[in-house]
Amino acid sequence: MGISPTQFAVTTRQSANWSDAKRRVLAAYRDWIRAAPEIQTMYSVPHPVSAIRTRVRQEFERHRFVSKLPVVDVLLLKSNADYQETMNFWRQTNHIMAFFKEESFRGEKRLPSNFMEGFLEGRN
Repeated sequence: MGISPTQFAVTTRQSANWSDAKRRVLAAYRDWIRAAPEIQTMYSVPHPVSAIRTRVRQEFERHRFVSKLPVVDVLLLKSNADYQETMNFWRQTNHIMAFFKEESFRGEKRLPSNFMEGFLEGRN
């Protein structure tokens, strides 16, 4: 029995209040955490499941202090779309591995501040 493309689809809607948004965020987080072993198997990720779960946690923590409800709804929409694409195998392994690159993390090593610095470092 194959996977239906709509199996992981979630209806787009707005959160009624902050408690509803919190419930939806926790549900999305649990879905990602539970899917980590399957993601590792499907995409042949050379990292342990714990590393995948840690990276998922970092992505959710990055948006922890969002204070506007419409922004939370958009982030949930994107998370649900990414989850559906990932679980339906609509991505390629390099898309998944991009989450584990040092450059994709926030911080001082993310991207050079200008073209010349990137060029001299060999990153452009």
